[in-house]
Amino acid sequence: MTSPYLAAAQRRFDELLAEVLRLVDHESPSHEPAAVARSAELVAEVGTRLLGRAPATLNREGGHHLLWRLGSGPRRVLLLGHHDTVWPLGTLERLPTSVTDGVLRGPGCLDMKTGVVQALMACGLVGVALGPQALDGVTILVTSDEETGSATSRAVIEAEAQGCAAVLVLEAAGPGGALKTARKGVSLYRVEVTGLAAHAGLEPEKGVNAGVELARQIPRIAALSDHALGTTVTPTSGSIGTATNTVPAHARVAVDVRAVTAVEQQRVHREIRALGPRTPGARVTVTGGINRPPMEEATSRELLATAQRVARELGARPVAGVAVGGASDGNITAGLGIPTLDGLGAVGDGAHADHEHVDLSYVAERTALLAGLIENLTG
Repeated sequence: MTSPYLAAAQRRFDELLAEVLRLVDHESPSHEPAAVARSAELVAEVGTRLLGRAPATLNREGGHHLLWRLGSGPRRVLLLGHHDTVWPLGTLERLPTSVTDGVLRGPGCLDMKTGVVQALMACGLVGVALGPQALDGVTILVTSDEETGSATSRAVIEAEAQGCAAVLVLEAAGPGGALKTARKGVSLYRVEVTGLAAHAGLEPEKGVNAGVELARQIPRIAALSDHALGTTVTPTSGSIGTATNTVPAHARVAVDVRAVTAVEQQRVHREIRALGPRTPGARVTVTGGINRPPMEEATSRELLATAQRVARELGARPVAGVAVGGASDGNITAGLGIPTLDGLGAVGDGAHADHEHVDLSYVAERTALLAGLIENLTG
């Protein structure tokens, strides 16, 4: 390694933590446009301080995404993060930000505001150590709707990833600081049944019970799972009818599908789309589809090896790889066939849970690891 990134990150730890606290102290739930817009402004301010340049702001269909294209050369490395969270406004009153005994707590600290600042700081360290030309071809994209499926940012992610040699995703690390080398793909469906309403007491025989039909469909849906292959098909939330004395004319259920491979994801897609009614007179409609393709292990294998070598050269703790069930925007880039390594953000536990926290002893190491990876991947 040509620069002492770890020592530099350790010297600037207090600065980095202060920036993280600024972001965590502003709530940014995905469904609150004003809060997300202000969060984007704060991230832009942090990035401008650390990189010496302001981002482009992409406001698309309510999304507030930030894009730094560093240098003028072709795109080579994309650092990918998000600044929205799952926490509703007012959560800070119940779970205030705190730093105690080397642990940072607060809604969104792990997922993933610490990772965003680490990425910005890492690029800044490379620029200081090697000059701005060392960042030529590096792109940083921080989106605002990852937690809700990346509807407004997906096209931006795909466009910025095209042609890159690597995508580094700033989601939280796995257990023990492991980097995430594989993620299940996600498909989301809505199965709706239309029947015929009738009075439940006077003439139920004249109705077509949508609830009964849905009850027949749910076991068929669940049976599409193949646990030996890691495929889960889970009926989740739903509803039946509108009144207690009426044969229900409508019923619905949401279905969450997770698959390790694209082959399995496509198999479930075909079969769930082919569902037909079992009750005479009922109609079954299936909407939705594949949200994120699987991030298969092959897309991260070489990047993991590079990260492990960089960690050794830095004198940082060793890093392992782990496959996880949850999806991220890394699934999108991996689905395009672009080498993708995830889990490069903060180390801690409790994403989306009250005990969300960051182990601050890893922050300098992970910032340095990112800097080292950037240097290696840009040559």
